[in-house]
Amino acid sequence: MSRSLREFLKYRFAFAFPGATAPAELAKGNKVGWGSRLRRVSLCFVSLAALCGPALLSPAPVAACDICAIYTAVDLGPSRSGFRIGVAEQYTMFDTRMEDSVEVSNPGERMQGSITQFMVGYGFGPSLGLQLNLPVIYRPYTRLEDGALVSGSESGIGDMAILGRYVPYRYVSERGLFRLTLFGGLKFPTGNSEPLSEEKPEDFRDLFRRKAGVASVDPLASVSHAESASAIHGHDLALGTGSYDGVVGGQVFGSWDRFFLTGEVQYTLRTEGSYNYQYANDLTFRGGPGYFLYLQHSWLVGLQGVVSGETKGQDTLDGEALDDTAATYVFAGPALRVGIGTNFSMEIIGDIPFIRHETSLQIVPNYRIRGGIVWRF
Repeated sequence: MSRSLREFLKYRFAFAFPGATAPAELAKGNKVGWGSRLRRVSLCFVSLAALCGPALLSPAPVAACDICAIYTAVDLGPSRSGFRIGVAEQYTMFDTRMEDSVEVSNPGERMQGSITQFMVGYGFGPSLGLQLNLPVIYRPYTRLEDGALVSGSESGIGDMAILGRYVPYRYVSERGLFRLTLFGGLKFPTGNSEPLSEEKPEDFRDLFRRKAGVASVDPLASVSHAESASAIHGHDLALGTGSYDGVVGGQVFGSWDRFFLTGEVQYTLRTEGSYNYQYANDLTFRGGPGYFLYLQHSWLVGLQGVVSGETKGQDTLDGEALDDTAATYVFAGPALRVGIGTNFSMEIIGDIPFIRHETSLQIVPNYRIRGGIVWRF
């Protein structure tokens, strides 16, 4: 574990893992003794450590935007009715400066991102459900302001989202199942969008702060990008967009004996928000094949290879495109899934970038870790 991550975890300890559980229909295989069980579990964790190690130590950067898809738990079995609650975490470390996808010298700028999503949902049956997600964001940073390094942080709730879920097709057999899930909903402007005022000309920001009764000596009001040459911008620090946005997407899950496959796509349609700033529409996806190393009625352990990615275009301000906002990147890494009964499940994923592109000057991360925990009632 890197030193920067250890320091960050002194302040935040909220890892979570979107999860999965297997029903009795999937619990195949013969019973084994505890010695064999422990060897299988040990093998799973050793494999995960071997795969995650390069992700945590790799200096390869990825795109600067801290895009986080709305957390939706993946059921590794038939959907069930009733309540569910969960928590998911995405941690990202940013400490590399890139200009038009080329690394440039870094005088000491860095930013850490923790997006913790709390989820509560209810299934009305195997085909219909609702869920509410509330993110809590913490972003400590060190960046150039007036030519000097200044440290600070942005923290608070982000933009809340409400989603509806519908399962139009499912197939279940003695050896496996397939399920297609569609979802859609809205994101609400509950997060603080004040850092977006940096994107406005400085005279506008000073006027806004005078009307609000806030002194213009605030660093956000007195520093322009040109003066600071900072790779950390207002749109990087904002906790919310100030806009009402639409979200659509879908999930697929399939299994055959001990093999399984998951996939998910989300697309966010942005509208104009605070300060006439509009984030670009963004597309996120993840999925890949997996294998249940241990699969019984009471609990399961699965290892999965996951490919995930994100892409967005240029944000706009007063209708004009901003050149330091576009990003496209693709990750690959391992995922560990653990389920206990039909009520508890968890997942953790380590991401390594292998395709990336960013425009203009941006701060980009070295690695990303995601996960979630779900309880079903």
